[in-house]
This record gives sequence, structure tokens and C-alpha cells, in this order.
Amino acid sequence: MRVDEFDYDLPAPLIAQRPLAERDASRMLLLDRNGNGLQDRQFVEFPELLRGDELLIFNNARVIPARLFARRAGVHAQRPSPKTKQEHLSGTVEIFLSRHLGEDRWEALVRPGRKMQVGERVVFGAGELGGEILSRGELGLRTIRFQSNNEHSIEANIEKLGHVPLPPYIDRPDEESDRERYQTVFARRPGAVAAPTAGLHFTAEILERIKARGCETCEVTLDVGLGTFQLIHAEILEEHKIHSESYEIGEEAAEKIGYARKKKRPVLAIGTTVVRALEDAAARSGIAGAGNEVRTGRGDAQLFIFPGHTFRMVDALLTNFHLPKSTLLALVAAFAGKDNTLAAYRHAVEARYRFYSYGDCMLIR
Repeated sequence: MRVDEFDYDLPAPLIAQRPLAERDASRMLLLDRNGNGLQDRQFVEFPELLRGDELLIFNNARVIPARLFARRAGVHAQRPSPKTKQEHLSGTVEIFLSRHLGEDRWEALVRPGRKMQVGERVVFGAGELGGEILSRGELGLRTIRFQSNNEHSIEANIEKLGHVPLPPYIDRPDEESDRERYQTVFARRPGAVAAPTAGLHFTAEILERIKARGCETCEVTLDVGLGTFQLIHAEILEEHKIHSESYEIGEEAAEKIGYARKKKRPVLAIGTTVVRALEDAAARSGIAGAGNEVRTGRGDAQLFIFPGHTFRMVDALLTNFHLPKSTLLALVAAFAGKDNTLAAYRHAVEARYRFYSYGDCMLIR
């Protein structure tokens, strides 16, 4: 399947640069998986559009301020040559955390990466946090070991010094308000470097109305990584090597999912990250001979979902609109059908929906 089949034209003004004043004020496109048309709705109507017996599953990952700026501690940063480039003159380095490797180590993108060699050290803020490049990886990634130089933990220093990791298509610096708005109201587990954006529309009041309808809810955790913005560079979709993302499914969630499947109650995933966690867990259970059960514990989602995938766990999906030629658009096309999905996207463009992380959403069922 050619990647070009997952392309669409999007005028730049439709890319949402800021959230709306109210979380639940977004528009919502209702898409029937069976091809029975589209409906333009408002997200505030979401609870009343539910049957009342669904199990809604949320990703409770919390976004960390993963974009950090440091100065190089090496000789070039201290005594620059007049002939060096400006980036070398200043000694400023941008470090974008990608994945926590455990304890004091992170995988990160470093810019300017070609200047940063193994063994080089950087200093953050006034020196309260330090870092050392331990190794080089693929796609410009580095492994960095952090060190706290004050009474606070590494995590606390990152929280203080870091910037909100807004996606590359949001063309502005992060603002203080992004610390709250680029975070779901149910975010609990820190570790993500991008928000599970379908969850950004929910408020405490919307959640109460969902429960009042008779629906159940539960949470899983998938640490959304930088790969979520990665375009597919291969010409053939199946040749793309997808990124992995860590997830965890607890006992309560596994029990609720198992009971819902047994009673044939719809499982509604709030976001593609939930789909990926559930479908990866189900695939691993199938390989282990446990059928379509979702087992508890941690895992690394490496499943690439594109048209032709058989969904084992998910019956409905709430999702934002995704980048052209992206793995997330391929996932949505696998769930709703490629022609249905692209027709919905064309309609959303014509109807002037707001796109991407701070944009509007689509309910597919």
C-alpha cells in the first residue's frame, strides 16, 4: 500500500495554534464506520451521543516539560573562536527528551547534535542540573545521564527548568497556560512527551455526565513519544519501521475490559494511544495463547496498525485529526476504512474544522 494514499491537502490556517477558551467547546465530526454518512456535532454533546453501556478507556499519561535548554560545559562554549558559528559561539544546546530509560538516563534529541560527542557535558539553568552524553543512537538520538546538583530530584529540576513540548506544527513558543492546557484533566502518570490529544476535550463536568449515562470508565498509561509526529518516509506503508512506546495496563482496567468484552458492551477508546496499547496487549496475549485477553503489566507497543488490521479490543474511537502520511492517520484508516476516513478529512477541511493537537475531534463508531 502506497503512503501517498494517505495524503490530503490542509490549508495552514486550519492548524490550531492555541486551544479554545473552554476545553469542551470543540466541534466533533461523527463518522459511521459502515459508511452511513457524517454529522457535524459539538463535543459538548458527546455524553448524550453514547448508548449508555460503553466502557470508555482513557490514557492517564502526564506530559512532562521535555524541552530543555542547556549550555555546553566544554572548552568551546567557554572560549569561543571568532570563526565559529553562532550556535557554537553561544554554546546553547536544545535537548528534547524522548524516552525515559530508567533512573537518571533519558533518550533525547540534541541540537546541534553533530557538535555533541560522547562524553560531553552540559549545564542547565544556574547549574542545578547537569547532563552527560553517554552514547549516540539512530535518527540523531543520544542517551543522556542527568545529575542533580541541589537538594531537589532530577525530575523536580526538569519540571522547573523544562518547557512544554508543543508539537512542531504549533508555530509559537510555549506559554505558561500550555502547562495546564496541553495536559488532560485526568493526567496522573508523568512520562509522556506529547499529549494524548483526544483527552484534551474532557472536563470534570463532561466526565460526570458520561457516568450519569450509565457508562463505565477506566484508565491505561501509554507514554506518548516523539515518534507520534514521525512522518512515514518509506514509499510503501508496510516498509515503515514504527517507533515503540511504553504502556501499562493495571488490574482494574484489565478486569473492566474483560467484563465488557464478555457482556458485548462497546469499548470506546479515547485516542489512538489507547487503541495502540489495547491492540498491542491483545496481540501479545494471542501470541502467548491467551486469546484476546488483555493482561496486566508493562509492555512496549511495537504494533503498526494500518488498513488490513483486525481489531480485537476496540469498537469505537474518539480522536483528533492527524497529519497527512502519518502512522496515526493510517491507524484511523484501518479502523474506519481508508475511503471513509479520507472523505471525512476532506469534509473537515471544507467545513473549516480546526486540526491537530489543539484542534477539533472525530467520533468513529
